[in-house]
Amino acid sequence: MRVEHEQAVAELEELRAEREELEHEVAATEQILVRRDQMLACQQDEIRFKDTKIAQLTHEIATLKRYRFGKKGEQLSGVQGTLLEEAVDEDIAAIETELELLAGVPSVARARRQPKRRPMPEHLPRIEYHHEPESTMCQCGCQLQRIGEDVSEKLDFIPGVLRVERHVRGKWACKQCQTLTQAPVPAHVIDKGLPSTGLLAHVLVAKYADHLPLYRQEKIFERAGMKLARSTLADWVGTSGVHLQPLADALRQAILAHRVVHADETPVQMLKPGTKKTHRAYLWAYAPGAFEDLRAVVYDFTEGRAGEHARAFLGNWKGSLVCDDYSGYKACFTQGMTEIGCMAHARRKFFELHASNKSQLAEQALHYIGQLYEIERQAKDLPSEERRRLRQEQARPLAKALHTWMLAQRGRVPDGSATAKALDYSLKRWAALTRYLDDGQLPIDNNHIEQKIRPIAIGRNNWLFAGSLRAGKRAAAIMTLVQSAKLNGHDPYAYLKDVLTRLPTQPASRIGELLPHNWSPQTTDQR
Repeated sequence: MRVEHEQAVAELEELRAEREELEHEVAATEQILVRRDQMLACQQDEIRFKDTKIAQLTHEIATLKRYRFGKKGEQLSGVQGTLLEEAVDEDIAAIETELELLAGVPSVARARRQPKRRPMPEHLPRIEYHHEPESTMCQCGCQLQRIGEDVSEKLDFIPGVLRVERHVRGKWACKQCQTLTQAPVPAHVIDKGLPSTGLLAHVLVAKYADHLPLYRQEKIFERAGMKLARSTLADWVGTSGVHLQPLADALRQAILAHRVVHADETPVQMLKPGTKKTHRAYLWAYAPGAFEDLRAVVYDFTEGRAGEHARAFLGNWKGSLVCDDYSGYKACFTQGMTEIGCMAHARRKFFELHASNKSQLAEQALHYIGQLYEIERQAKDLPSEERRRLRQEQARPLAKALHTWMLAQRGRVPDGSATAKALDYSLKRWAALTRYLDDGQLPIDNNHIEQKIRPIAIGRNNWLFAGSLRAGKRAAAIMTLVQSAKLNGHDPYAYLKDVLTRLPTQPASRIGELLPHNWSPQTTDQR
């Protein structure tokens, strides 16, 4: 009886163990099923997002193509029409590139529509680049024999000189096992395309830094001995803009990692396809504080000047925003940002008052503000804490005296007068205007960003308007990289050439290495 009992107990324990094991297996299986359901849900969300985006882009490209290749009577003529056609061609190329990236495979339709490339002119000098396998030994142990080569040609550009790059890829074969070995085709921003990265960089710099529209560049290339259609140049610009956009996005994140940011905006005319009128759009500029280590600027193109555009760019950023008194920024200061006023704008009110009627009161105000700026000149190169200390010792008493003087003068002038308006501008914003006194990292004014938005005003006189919202955003992204490269002492041509060369093989996790403030060249023959 005892033996039977012990056997029964043992069997019971064994059954319990089996049951626990089964329960664990069931639990593990349920976890696997839950994870699978979550993955499927994520995949379905991603598919829905891609389908929606593809549908949106397909509709947009259809609209652009209908305009571009539709009735000629609906299109603009003259220089404005030429500039708009450039923007439309660039937009079409950019959308096609985005569709390819979303689909994950090259677009067959895009490949079919590309015209047959005309032969390179024989008179252009040629430089050969040889690409051979790292090893000429076959896997079977035999020595490979060179049996031929493939040659592809890309049009390169050294400023002022056109030349042809010849990429020669030797073919190596094994007589024993008939294995063919060949160096891979070097990755390129525009696969199987005509331009080298040097030529792409030149076209971008000429358009966005030197403000040369593509129809002018077309004539320049023709004089240099190579006829390049404007639509081809536009295709290159649109495709390059899509590939460079992640760099502009990464630079935005780098700027928003700082606690002091400057902001300003300037109007730019925008023309929509299908209409013959322009309306006022805006290009916004953002930069880290004048005393921050990062040297960069990010431009953002929007259809209007509403404050929602600034809030969309800044997102959840919380810090000190240096800006003028434009009302669009005011909502930002209810969301955790701190307003830092611009003393240069306050000074400008008194300067205009003095210039118009030689006001002695304005002259005295300019004298007070000039003393504040003199202290800033002394503090410019000091460490942050020493700059704060100097401001507390010298600038704060002066600012207090200026405030007291303004209050006294305001009581003596009638409401609505030009003098009253100049005084009210400073008095109503006094807290924001003087916050810099308590923080050595804050600047006295917003001139730091105004200097970086000045090139836009110069370019505006050349390219007249942005052809579309997409064209404006592409211009903002490329100008972001061009101007930031300049701020870091780089030649924008050398920078863009190297970046475009490395982008096709650069891991997304290391995209920060290509930002202007982190960049060090890896390619040779930058010029």
